[in-house]
Amino acid sequence: ETLRVTTLGELRAGMPVNLERALAASGRFGGHLVLGHVDARARVAGLRQAGRTWVLELELPAELWPYVVPKGSIAVDGVSLTVGPHLHAGRCELFLIPYTWGATTLQRLRPGDAVNVETDILGRYVAHLLGRAAPGAPGGLDWAALQRAFGRGERD
Repeated sequence: ETLRVTTLGELRAGMPVNLERALAASGRFGGHLVLGHVDARARVAGLRQAGRTWVLELELPAELWPYVVPKGSIAVDGVSLTVGPHLHAGRCELFLIPYTWGATTLQRLRPGDAVNVETDILGRYVAHLLGRAAPGAPGGLDWAALQRAFGRGERD
């Protein structure tokens, strides 16, 4: 499963990887929720600098698209990043602050490269719950209700 879903099989001895210690249950939470599970591979569609920030554009497989949340999080090769507000044509933009750019392997990426992706866990839970709710279920938990509560996020 790991070799089928991830880029692990393409790594060679001496290649750098991103490693981060897990948060202890008693620790202070100050970032995105990332489990460390790779959902699928994505492809780097573009990379550009915008001032001091780098913008990484990913082309995502169709099965991940429902779980990409505008201004939510997505992990790329183990690095949690913020999704931009505009999602279009199976692609999303991710914003890398100067520290992230300098301290991770993401600065080695080039268009066409394959990367490991973990989608926003909260988005996955919501999608899972919506899939289980019957139309007209008590409480009105549906996509329209979520858009009213949390905003629309722009999608093409």
